Amino acid sequence: MNETEKLYEMLKKVQEPKGFYFNKDKQKVMELLEGLIVNKQRYGYMSCPCRLASGDRKKDGDIICPCVYREEDVKEYGSCYCNLYVSQKWNEDGGMDTYVPERRPVEMMF
Repeated sequence: MNETEKLYEMLKKVQEPKGFYFNKDKQKVMELLEGLIVNKQRYGYMSCPCRLASGDRKKDGDIICPCVYREEDVKEYGSCYCNLYVSQKWNEDGGMDTYVPERRPVEMMF
């Protein structure tokens, strides 16, 4: 089992009991998990692969996966911003066309 598969299994066990499921598009999930691993190697923490990290853990604290926006995104849209974590209903309904807006304040992006 490679590092990405190990991360997949570990996060699945931890997050599903909390009501957060991986997107049923496993290829997309594996690509996002690979991005988390790259960011961990690059910065020392798993920042969201869909957002630009600064390299400053304190400044990026809100986008360390799972980001602080995930819960509200999944509650409101059925999916987090990058579509890694979704609700069970989102997977069942095929919510791939759902647009999830960026909640991170612009001033925190730069």
